Amino acid sequence: MAKKIEIIIGGSGGQGVVLAGQILGRALAYEGKNVLQTQSYGAEARGSLARSEVIISDDKIGFPAVRKCDILVAMNHEALNAYLNQLKDDGILIIDETNVRETPKTKVKVYKIPITETCRKMFGEATYANMMMLGALTKITKLVSSKTMEKAIREVVPTKTLNANLKAFEKGQELI
Repeated sequence: MAKKIEIIIGGSGGQGVVLAGQILGRALAYEGKNVLQTQSYGAEARGSLARSEVIISDDKIGFPAVRKCDILVAMNHEALNAYLNQLKDDGILIIDETNVRETPKTKVKVYKIPITETCRKMFGEATYANMMMLGALTKITKLVSSKTMEKAIREVVPTKTLNANLKAFEKGQELI
């Protein structure tokens, strides 16, 4: 049976979860993996619940939505509450502990990382928290190489913010 990994990145509109999913999907495709990336967000967009899904498979992807995720990234408490029930019992949970008040008791492997807090200390704002989270995700899961992720970031983010995005990505790896 082909190996398939399903990922949900959840947060609020404006936190960059959709962009993070797009960059992750692009990087995985560069490494020759079959990948599908989708997103959804509330009608209000900024501030409402946002979600990016990435499915990776050794074989063709037959269904374009995550059924049960192997990896859940919760950038805030609302996303954790909304998507935790979709995480497999043996999954990985990555939490931005700056924005998640309590971590529920669970069987999964949990990584609590002060992503937004660290981002604010480094840049004076939380704008690059999504890139910091991608750095942490890359180091934790080893699904894709750092070099390939950096290539995808370089191709997607605007030139004027490229250096800050790359620094945030590197710092996310250091936080693990």
